[in-house]
Amino acid sequence: MKQGEAKNEIREPFTDYGTYSYADYLTWQIDEMVELIKGKVFKAAAAPGRKHQEVSLKIASQLYYLLKNKTCKVFEAPFDVRLPAHSEKNEDIFTVVQPDICVVSDRTKLDEAGCIGAPDLIVEILSPGNNPKEIYNKFIVYEESGVKEYWVIHPSEQTLLVYTLRQGEYIPSRLFTGGDIVSSSCIAGFHLDVRELFEDLD
Repeated sequence: MKQGEAKNEIREPFTDYGTYSYADYLTWQIDEMVELIKGKVFKAAAAPGRKHQEVSLKIASQLYYLLKNKTCKVFEAPFDVRLPAHSEKNEDIFTVVQPDICVVSDRTKLDEAGCIGAPDLIVEILSPGNNPKEIYNKFIVYEESGVKEYWVIHPSEQTLLVYTLRQGEYIPSRLFTGGDIVSSSCIAGFHLDVRELFEDLD
């Protein structure tokens, strides 16, 4: 490992010692953001970088003004999204994620703790320290939980990939780059200009 890489490494605390539920998660006193994916704990490497935050703000702001006074609500991390497999009891929920951005149209899924059940749209913005295992596992749980659209944005490469759920499986789009306008199939009126999204990031 090169010098300086250890600081950005994502560690998975507790994962050698068992499987954890949302009930366990609620008892932890941890300063850093953690997520549960199928009972395993993932800890964020560090605070998101400047490019990540600029991209997140642009998208969330656009969604906020688009959805203002409508049924759909947009949320930014940190915001707990619980994805139950069979039961909504805290001790039976083993996946709790904090997507960078999510949109929820069914307000019955919202409570004081966050969201329980699949959002319609999830946007994840990649950072250099992202754990490939975490990214892969999130893809699986989003697909299994019924998230209609999953957008993956890579600020450093200035690309965007959309996964659309069809008959229970994600179908990937082509890789969108500058000059493309990306439209959501589940959030009416949401169109993203890829060139504008990555303007002024350097």
